[in-house]
Amino acid sequence: MQRRAFLKRTALGAASGAVIAAPVHAQEAAPVSWRLASSFPNESPTLFAGAQDVARYVADVTDDKFRIEVFSAGELVDAGQVLDAVQQRVVDCGHTASTRFFDTDPALCFDAGVPFGLNTRQMNAWMLQGEGLALTRVLFDKYGILNFPCGFTGAQMGGWFRGEVKTVDDLRGLKIKAGGFARQVLARMGAAPVDLPIADTYAALEQGGVDAVAWIGPYDDENLALYKVARNYYFPGWWAGTLQLSLYVNQQAYDELPKSYQAALGLACRMATTNMIAKYDAGNPDALRRLVQHGAQLKAFPRPVLQAAHAAALQLYQELSAKDPMFKKLYESMAAFRDKEIPWFRVAEGSFDSLMATLGQPAA
Repeated sequence: MQRRAFLKRTALGAASGAVIAAPVHAQEAAPVSWRLASSFPNESPTLFAGAQDVARYVADVTDDKFRIEVFSAGELVDAGQVLDAVQQRVVDCGHTASTRFFDTDPALCFDAGVPFGLNTRQMNAWMLQGEGLALTRVLFDKYGILNFPCGFTGAQMGGWFRGEVKTVDDLRGLKIKAGGFARQVLARMGAAPVDLPIADTYAALEQGGVDAVAWIGPYDDENLALYKVARNYYFPGWWAGTLQLSLYVNQQAYDELPKSYQAALGLACRMATTNMIAKYDAGNPDALRRLVQHGAQLKAFPRPVLQAAHAAALQLYQELSAKDPMFKKLYESMAAFRDKEIPWFRVAEGSFDSLMATLGQPAA
């Protein structure tokens, strides 16, 4: 009850993020019921919980008058059909990662995360204080969708490999579960990216159907027990400094909402975002320790492999920019923001983290 009272007092505007008082007419607004299709299955509890958080917070703010029923991947539509389902208003909204729709429109990936792009803090700043949200909303407008940032995973691991990766040649012909932009870069490096449901990855690794699986990080990966069949746990996940999830909202459905419900939806997405990254930041350290205790072998990608991936990614950025002006605009905006942010992060965040790593734990 305390959370509900707090939410009512601090409802945020959906787009501007400004703090506003809860409108008097909010209590008089008619009940609304929406359906939400998630791209995430129950095997991805942290990702799937982002949509559940949105539904719960919206209900709290509106005294249960605005209700969102959440369906996991495959219940209403398949994971890769969420964009179409929201566009056609098969559902009113969807929770997904825009990297999933690279083949539909490569520029959509900037709404989620791209190779050698932004970390979580930088992505959040680009979206909310830079050009990120405005530009991606122009992009989504042609689909009749309003996008809301709705979750972060933080920096990801590079995946579970049956064998070692010592040189770029070790990637040639390697069957790697990967998607979106990463799939294209890996293919240029000689790998053979494949797509399969995360629930099938253990059997695929065990039986040799795939050689490596790139997923999220320790907190999610632990439940998959992939360390039993692929002990080499590589880092970093260079294909994205973070993965931002998004709530896709059908524009017509959004326009039909009372203003107070629109404000509630914006607040819910902000709170779901904060909650998700907190879960990952709190859960990853202990999960990583447990994975190592189970026999996972932590290994850094060799620098020549990372350099080759960077070169392949830059080539792909240039080719896609030449074909699509909107992709070019988003890439140049993101890259300029990243290049401005990195020196500051190195001076402040990086130096502090390095200092604390050398000092060790403070005395009790």
